[in-house]
Amino acid sequence: MSEEHLIGWIGAGRMGIAMATRLIVAGSDVAVYNRTRAKVEPLVALGAKVAETIGELASRDVVFVAVAGSDDFLQVLEGPGGLLSQGEVPRVVVDCSTVSAEASARGRELLEARGATLLAAPVSGNPKVVSSGRLTMAVSGPRAAFDEVRGELEAICAGVTYVGEGEVARLVKLCHNLFLGVVIESLAEITVLAEKGGVRRQDFLAFLNDSVMGSTFSRYKTPSLVNLDFKPTFTTTLLRKDFDLGLAAARALEVPMPVAALVHHLVQAGVGEGLGDVDFAALATLVARSAGFELVSEETPVDDGLHPVT
Repeated sequence: MSEEHLIGWIGAGRMGIAMATRLIVAGSDVAVYNRTRAKVEPLVALGAKVAETIGELASRDVVFVAVAGSDDFLQVLEGPGGLLSQGEVPRVVVDCSTVSAEASARGRELLEARGATLLAAPVSGNPKVVSSGRLTMAVSGPRAAFDEVRGELEAICAGVTYVGEGEVARLVKLCHNLFLGVVIESLAEITVLAEKGGVRRQDFLAFLNDSVMGSTFSRYKTPSLVNLDFKPTFTTTLLRKDFDLGLAAARALEVPMPVAALVHHLVQAGVGEGLGDVDFAALATLVARSAGFELVSEETPVDDGLHPVT
């Protein structure tokens, strides 16, 4: 990294911990705040400092934010004891959360009024993707700020794409997650079709993954689909939130999205059936029930393809 920055990090959920870990291992000076102090301990063990309040991070050069949604993001900035409650502010705030364009624009306005800069920087991946060095990120905001912190962004991500000014990175992420939902639903449907016709899921998915239609995504979801391991990497409820936001953007821009709209209803059905807090790959169980049978784990070790990138 060309310039040594003092880094603040807000949010130590599964993704936050994985991303902050890469910065710390790369040699950055990182101070971390999280509402639940215990979740910060793995980062402390790696050398991170602990901030007792968000406001303590206001003196840092660059602050990363990785929180659950729009309300949390704005609370980080303008809430009591937030980043803007102090006499000084970070030069750059990098928000890696998935928030609405409206919330992002509001945060940008608040920061610019204090002479600070916001980079919208949503990411694509889960904690294992982060750890394997395959995370990707779309970034929008002032190009000069992007160039200033690019070293830190590339320490976290394998692919960092500057997509323009303002909030356009938010739209890029929503488009990505609309596609994500459509793909998992389609993958579930064809896998159930093959199984009902007599083909084991592991065999069908092995064929698919080796074909031109296979992908990093289909391969790393294969263990979940084969063994019905739905420990959450990205929950069905979070997918529904992104469909809500993505389809609202489509309406605002007058873009018809009939396929995504149908999948939105299927995702909602998954939440209604009690699948909201598990991994969104569990939508496959709804497809199977509609086909008249229940999925059973094949209890087979399957490689997810997420080997560390050297």
